[in-house]
Amino acid sequence: MSHSDSQRYDSVVEVASARMPGVTFRVERMSFGRRLELVRELKGLLGRLEFVQAGPQGPEQQAEAALVAGEIDRIYLRWGLRGVAGLEINGEAATPESLAASGPEGLVEEALATIRREAGLSEAERKNSGSPSISCAATKPDGSATIAAG
Repeated sequence: MSHSDSQRYDSVVEVASARMPGVTFRVERMSFGRRLELVRELKGLLGRLEFVQAGPQGPEQQAEAALVAGEIDRIYLRWGLRGVAGLEINGEAATPESLAASGPEGLVEEALATIRREAGLSEAERKNSGSPSISCAATKPDGSATIAAG
């Protein structure tokens, strides 16, 4: 088989943002090894989240569930987001870390949805792994996030 006949597979896919035209995410695709890595990182937190959600739901339990879900989201971002292009945050080119720490919340939510979709989670799994909301996230960028010149 010659090189031109071989199949090509890229373990990272580039996805355009629907919320901010000109912004793209570089997201890891699921593989056997990456699935094991993700499960290893999530298993304790998923059990903790299920336990907290199963009990009585007072304000303290809701806050604990939101905290655990936020930690799960942070793991997904660290695991799956390899790059962000076309966005500056506070005058610097955005990175996965700066997007999570200081970027527009709506864009972070979009990146998480993209990661979960590329990870092959079903719609029910995506809903169950989503964070309980403790914010009123805007759908437009705020602060000093700007679209970088292309």
